[in-house]
Amino acid sequence: MCSVDIHHHDVILNFSSLLNHHHFLPPIILCCPGCVPEDEAYIPTYLEAFPPLPEKGAPGEKAGEPASAWGSKIRPIKASVITQVFHVPLEERRYKDNSQFGEGEEAKVCLDIMQRTGAHIELSLAKDQGLSIMVTGKLDSVMKARKEIVARLQTQASATVAIPKEHHRFVIGKNGEKLQELELKTATKIAIPRPDDPSANIRITGTKEGIEKARHEILLISAEQDKRAVERLSLEKAFHPFIAGAHNRLVQELSQETGARISIPPPSLPKDEIVITGEKEAVALALSRIRAIYDDKKRKTTTISVEVKKSQHKYIVGPKGNTLQEILEATGVSVEMPPLDSSSETIILRGEPDKLGPALTQVYAKAKSVMVVEVTAPAWLHRFIIGKKGQNIGRITQQLPRVHIEFTDGEERISLEGPTEEVEQAQAQIQDIIKDLLVRMDYTEVIIDQRFHRHLIGKNGANINRIKEQYKVSVRIPQDSERSGLVRIEGDPKGVQLARRELIEMVQRMENERTKDLIVEQKYHRTIIGQKGEKIKEVRDKFPEVIINFPDPAQKSDIVQLRGPKNEVEKCAKFLQKIIADLIENSFSLSVPIFKQFHKNIIGKGGANIKKIREETNTKIDLPTENSNSEMIVITGKKCNCEAARDRILAIQRELVRKPCSLLCCVAACRVSGKIAECKNHICISFPSTVAPQKFEKVTIRGPAGEVERAKRQLLQLAEEKVSRREERPEGRQEAPPQENGEVSPDAESAPRKCDVITISGRAEKCELAKTALLVLYTRITCVCDCVRAQVNIWVPQPEQQSDVIKVTGQIANVERAKLGLLERVKELQAEQEDRALRSFKATMSVDPRFHPKIIGRKGAVISQIRKDHDVSIQFPDKGDEQQVCDVIVISGYERNVEEARQAIQQLVAELQEMVSQDVHLDPRTHARIIGARGKAIRKLMEEFKVDIRFPQPGSDEPDKVTVTGLPETVDNAIDHLLNLEEEYMLSVTETETMAAYMKPPSREDSSAGPAKGFVVRDAPWNAPGNKAPDMSSAEDFPTFGAGVAPKQTSAWGPKKF
Repeated sequence: MCSVDIHHHDVILNFSSLLNHHHFLPPIILCCPGCVPEDEAYIPTYLEAFPPLPEKGAPGEKAGEPASAWGSKIRPIKASVITQVFHVPLEERRYKDNSQFGEGEEAKVCLDIMQRTGAHIELSLAKDQGLSIMVTGKLDSVMKARKEIVARLQTQASATVAIPKEHHRFVIGKNGEKLQELELKTATKIAIPRPDDPSANIRITGTKEGIEKARHEILLISAEQDKRAVERLSLEKAFHPFIAGAHNRLVQELSQETGARISIPPPSLPKDEIVITGEKEAVALALSRIRAIYDDKKRKTTTISVEVKKSQHKYIVGPKGNTLQEILEATGVSVEMPPLDSSSETIILRGEPDKLGPALTQVYAKAKSVMVVEVTAPAWLHRFIIGKKGQNIGRITQQLPRVHIEFTDGEERISLEGPTEEVEQAQAQIQDIIKDLLVRMDYTEVIIDQRFHRHLIGKNGANINRIKEQYKVSVRIPQDSERSGLVRIEGDPKGVQLARRELIEMVQRMENERTKDLIVEQKYHRTIIGQKGEKIKEVRDKFPEVIINFPDPAQKSDIVQLRGPKNEVEKCAKFLQKIIADLIENSFSLSVPIFKQFHKNIIGKGGANIKKIREETNTKIDLPTENSNSEMIVITGKKCNCEAARDRILAIQRELVRKPCSLLCCVAACRVSGKIAECKNHICISFPSTVAPQKFEKVTIRGPAGEVERAKRQLLQLAEEKVSRREERPEGRQEAPPQENGEVSPDAESAPRKCDVITISGRAEKCELAKTALLVLYTRITCVCDCVRAQVNIWVPQPEQQSDVIKVTGQIANVERAKLGLLERVKELQAEQEDRALRSFKATMSVDPRFHPKIIGRKGAVISQIRKDHDVSIQFPDKGDEQQVCDVIVISGYERNVEEARQAIQQLVAELQEMVSQDVHLDPRTHARIIGARGKAIRKLMEEFKVDIRFPQPGSDEPDKVTVTGLPETVDNAIDHLLNLEEEYMLSVTETETMAAYMKPPSREDSSAGPAKGFVVRDAPWNAPGNKAPDMSSAEDFPTFGAGVAPKQTSAWGPKKF
């Protein structure tokens, strides 16, 4: 397959091309105010400042003539869009059917490649039935399209090429980049065997032409590597410093001179092998030079051993080993230090005999150059020695900056490290501070129960801050996580005693406090509190020392908590109990059934009747709404008052029933019933509506007791007769539609009613699950349904009666069946209750609040996983709840699951406690690059090193401070990686800033420097005899573009309208 490249020669000038051709531009002189160049007096000529353009193709131009400033050609810039033409012979075409050319598989494949690569592809058929393909687009897109075209439109061949196994990695390249480039360049697929595969053959798949190209490139890479050599030289570790030289200068010089790369293991690595790589001749030369150095030092050097305290070794080594390198550079002697984890104090000096003496002197000098002293001071005085915001210790470190002062928490010592003279001065100053503090400072410790600590502190620290300011002392109350009751008071001796006395008095008052719980039904809470808390405010004003806490409505709790002095709590409790008793007494309720048509008579004209009854009986009477079907009137108040109101309402109904109009209504109702005709005794019968007939019709009879019983018997007898007649009716007989007396045809009874249909909507699988659950529930209540069908009556007592007896009446067999069903249901409910009891096991654990966010995880991921794995409920304390212990986590569920979840949290806390935090300073300009788009890069980095990385907020005082948290070894690795990234990104930042500096327009000169002289040239055309300089203000020499527009005249009547 052949290919032709066609480049579009579009001239594209950018900043880099201008820099490449800067020698074609006239010289630019940048001046700043106050800076006068030596050639300031020089004024360029007109031709120098504005060289004439060359005449295109001027005849007679000679090669030897000097070119003008514009004479040289600008190097053509490579086009961004290229076109390549491929030719596929007929014998290599994969699809050879020309009858559907442009519509067959070839066209589909090309369309797919165009969409995938973004390149434009055109197909044409040659006379020899070969395929010509033209691909246009950017270089990268064209190369990818070409590779896919060859793979999908041309028949493939394969071949193998054998090269040494150690050369395979050079074919692959860094991160596989070399291999990808080779595949794109040759439009082939190259398969390289894995490192554990003994085969050295590389398989190439593609066209014949591509295979030959790829094979040639691979052999070239292998041939280039054949010229290189690797030598490994094992020499004693002690002589490596002489080969490397001070600060590795000698080995660098050897590398530059020989051209070989020399790798010497660092002192911390216990390896003797030195690796030399490069061209064979260069490696051989470097090897001989290194052997010569080794043989020379082996012959001339000797050793001496000295004992130096282990604590002084670090001063001999110096920061990053610089001190050892300085000794080697100055004396030519190598100092061998024992490992840090070794207890040996022996230091070995290796070098020529005449140089060992000066080297030994330097070693002792370095060892004694730094002194370590410990000053004894009580631990409680440490923060006073340091001073507020480090003022006291800051004065010492400013005077003696080379002295390092370290305070050890919990220990009565202060360490000073630095030059001997400065350490002695710092020691004297600190001892003076300690003596002064011991004279005028005192401390005392008080044991106070931890449950009183938050009350001592007060809301937002109000109590403890007042004591500190009043007595000029410092009070340290331990954290809840410390589980300690020791409170420490430090400061002026007199103030310490006064503060101690006040704290003890506060504790005694709190010990006298009592907490009492009142059981008040939640429905009364809102009434006790009152609108906007007015009523409870009156109670609190009456008992100001008592704190009254109502439970959250969502908790469904009846417990009201009182806390305060014992006597006051008792008085407040009695007062509240009296209020509650009045509420309960006044909340007695009665429901009175009154015919709907009589409600308006009970209300009276303008509500006169009902208002009078309310006022005289001191009750609350609620009637159903006009649209409601309910006949119940609810009376609320004291029991005696409610009964009096009921009697008065029933009296009104009786009066209404005795009236002729009511009698006629009752007679009509009886006539409808069919058989009841004795209404002379004022019996009222209410039948249900025929609009929505039900299986069991409810008929209400009101009147004198004896007449009501008589009417009831007659109605039941009538119902039995109708049922017997219905059973005797022959099949196929059509029954009349429902009558007004409530009779229903058999067809109507068999048809499903709307109220018997349950509709489930949602996804198919969810609806099936819901249907199954409903059917299970239906089987549970079958016994009750059977009871209803068998005309068994089940009477369940009301909740307020607190009775355990359920009455079942009916035939003996049906009653027994209903009883068995109810007992089975009771067993199921008891089993559910026992399961709930088992699931209600609770356990608490104390965890430092600073670990809570880590345990919860991002968006609750960690804690949700623990809850799911162990099937438990885990509650964390609310941040805003002062009464809740801030470090207690509550776990509830089955006991075994709770214990497993607790262990999982403890393990997580143990891992978090091992973590450390370190700060690293990174240039703020690299933060965005490190974080990456939407934090993708930093999240990947945190997952890789298993650490948490926090960047400073905008406007932070330390914008370069980055905090890394995790295990010590992972934190160190992450910090090293971050520093490497910073170094890498800073190169890019520096290049960008340098480029931006060139791209910025020159700054304007200061206007205070006086008026600008402008750009002046000599020998200008207008300076020639007979010519004059153009007049800048002349309209003839510098005409304006377009005629000016005269301003419109504004009329007093406003603008003209057209």
